[in-house]
Amino acid sequence: MRRLSAVLALAASLSVVAASAMAPARADEIGEVDTAFKLLGANHKIVVEAFDDPKVEGVSCFVSRAVKGGISGSLGLAEDTSDASIACRQVGPIAWKGELEAGEEVFRQRTSIMFKTLQVVRFWDPKRSTLVYMTYSDKVIDGSPKNAISAVAVAPWGAAPAPGAPEYDD
Repeated sequence: MRRLSAVLALAASLSVVAASAMAPARADEIGEVDTAFKLLGANHKIVVEAFDDPKVEGVSCFVSRAVKGGISGSLGLAEDTSDASIACRQVGPIAWKGELEAGEEVFRQRTSIMFKTLQVVRFWDPKRSTLVYMTYSDKVIDGSPKNAISAVAVAPWGAAPAPGAPEYDD
């Protein structure tokens, strides 16, 4: 019985580790600027965050997005606008950490208390040997067509050669 419990505990912990390894990236806040003064509550602002692609070593993305202030924003009840910008760059030698999927989510950030998120998805353009990242906002009922893209050409880094094409699942 004790051995079965140990095996089940090990299996559970391995599944948590595997799930977290494939989970969308978490962002680090780089900075912010106020865009409108609010007498009560936090000011409206633009936040700049950075995250590393969880499956492509050597690529980082920087996202700027609007964050509502005021009382509802301070309480986490406001719905942020769908305005966002993205810039992704090669920051080191590129290495594939796993098979890539078309339109795979690499980052997700909630932009309202319920239903609305800002997402970043990745595509592979084999003809140009380029990773393409797109940010957009969605809602359960009605998404927004506002979006932005950034492309990273897979290139050598210092003495390290550019990697071959990744395994890719269309």
